[in-house]
Amino acid sequence: MNSSGKWFHVIEAVLAVMVILMAVAMLMEKNSKQYRKISVVIQDAENTQWAAFRYGLKMAAQDHKVELVVASTPNVLTADEQISTIRREIELGSDAVIVQPVPGEDLEQQLKRIDKKVPVMLVQCTASMEHDQSLFPSVEPDHAAMGRALAEELTQDYCGNLSGKTYGILIKADEPQAMNSRKQGVEEILQDTGIECSWVGVDSSAQTGENPLENKPEVDIVIALDDNSLIKAAEQAAANNLHGAVVYGIGNSTQAAYYLDTGSVECLVVPDEFSVGYQSLTEAAESLRGYFRRMKSRSVKYTVIRREELFEKKNQEILFTMSQ
Repeated sequence: MNSSGKWFHVIEAVLAVMVILMAVAMLMEKNSKQYRKISVVIQDAENTQWAAFRYGLKMAAQDHKVELVVASTPNVLTADEQISTIRREIELGSDAVIVQPVPGEDLEQQLKRIDKKVPVMLVQCTASMEHDQSLFPSVEPDHAAMGRALAEELTQDYCGNLSGKTYGILIKADEPQAMNSRKQGVEEILQDTGIECSWVGVDSSAQTGENPLENKPEVDIVIALDDNSLIKAAEQAAANNLHGAVVYGIGNSTQAAYYLDTGSVECLVVPDEFSVGYQSLTEAAESLRGYFRRMKSRSVKYTVIRREELFEKKNQEILFTMSQ
């Protein structure tokens, strides 16, 4: 082959590559300029515990110029209902979904099928009981660390002298992976302190309307590991129905802050729900702008708050996001 023929093929190859690159660039530019829609499917979406989370979603949607839809859901959502809600949102034009997974044996596999159509980001917990084996990225606090932090505050209050004391743990039913990690964190700190765990109760009041603490043996301390459980325990403490037991817990609502302020809760660990909302939507929005951009898991911070420091400047932002 003569030199002119070689140059012809070289130029032809270069032009072909340039055409491909231009086509990809045009598609990516069109993709980035397109107004995208992201739907959020969480349980009991109007509950005040989601206020900071929804505010984070709203701020991220404005920053990334996407349409945000928080699906209306009942206070108790089954796995089948959740999948049906997600599919409906996709049929209505959603380009990505953010999901708080509810318990379900094959929920993760059903979400995997949905993920072939649109990106799926999980929040609050994983659909798998083993966090490290999750098939999906998630944005959530370090649940075990929050449990440890709460138990450390408890041990400090008693100067490490917990021998002869008893405690009960109250958790909600619909986030088994997160609740199990929080419980393990508590137990890790308390295991060698001499305190005894009298019971572990599951708060199913959303389904049954029953008092989750009714008929539970008397204890010295109630440890509530989620917002709903904390409020239930605080209500009973305020009504003097806990026989003098003190309440420690994890919460993220204005009601939780109220009960801390009034003394019905001794110590409150607050996950940064604003960041859960903001970062999850940011990950979803950015994944829609590039074909090679995959969503990543994120861990958000938490804050330990005592009654005497509730209204200090450092906690004003937390209280503000709770009230939105």
